[in-house]
Amino acid sequence: MKLFVREQFPLIAAYAAQLAVVTLIYWLGGFTDGAIIGYAALVSGSILAGYLGYRFVSQRALYGRLSAQPQAPEETAPPDLGPTPLAEAVSRLTTAQYAGYAQRIGQLEEKLLARDTFITQWAHQMKTPLSVIQMTVQEEDGPPFLGIQEEAERLQKGLETVLYTSRLDRFEHDFVVEPVSLLRIARQAVTANRRLFIRNRVYPDVRIAETALVYSDEKWLAFALDQLVTNAVKYSSGSGRNVEISADERELQTVLQVRDYGIGIPKHDIRRVFEPYFTGSRGREFSESTGMGLYLVREICARLGHAVELESEVGAGTTVRIVFAAKDRSC
Repeated sequence: MKLFVREQFPLIAAYAAQLAVVTLIYWLGGFTDGAIIGYAALVSGSILAGYLGYRFVSQRALYGRLSAQPQAPEETAPPDLGPTPLAEAVSRLTTAQYAGYAQRIGQLEEKLLARDTFITQWAHQMKTPLSVIQMTVQEEDGPPFLGIQEEAERLQKGLETVLYTSRLDRFEHDFVVEPVSLLRIARQAVTANRRLFIRNRVYPDVRIAETALVYSDEKWLAFALDQLVTNAVKYSSGSGRNVEISADERELQTVLQVRDYGIGIPKHDIRRVFEPYFTGSRGREFSESTGMGLYLVREICARLGHAVELESEVGAGTTVRIVFAAKDRSC
């Protein structure tokens, strides 16, 4: 309605000005019968009101469509806007635009799918030679071989990050909710990062009861925990302190917590640490930082229905919690 009034306001203003000019001319010409002038103005105004009413009713769908804000892509599909020439012209235009955009979106989706497929296949292919390298040097000692082992571990984590990132868009086809032992996946994370702990002179401290079970997807949850442990160790390098992995009860919720006593995160960076590719002032001090770890943790937990909390203080360390809702707990 507001759009209709704004569009027709110039016409109403022009009509009022014309009526005033014509009345003035008749008045100056000696015709001073106010009743006749008022009757003529009433009849003329009624005709204008009828016209405006017809325009509003016949183009109500068009004005409603132009005033609405689409909330989803499918809402941009061109509807029937009415039988008037203007509505038909707008409908033809939007139909052509929608068809063009739909075709373009389809082409882009095909390109993205092809790229994701290529990246996934490449990552799987790279895992084979990487495994051969790891098996070749795992029994060897000496600085050269230790360096190769370290770089191989970095490659492995990078490939895992690529694979899990590419699977996010198809998450609903790649997860199974089942009882998961928090102690088991915590031990897996510590074992997978044992060399990382040793190199950085940081020590794991697992405080989880064997009975701590939650309902989740073990593969995705283990990957998210591995990201948290890797960050905790990396940003505690050389401190000689512990990285604590614990599970506690909060009312009806289970909370999995990873706490380090490293460099911490500045307050102005905390609100952005879950954004993709954001490394922050601390991340720039470490060349290995990609800014994807916490982003993936948040995305994975959001899809699994778990909450993520983060607390940090510069110089005191960082605590990240995965909170499982009451319905996710095992009875």
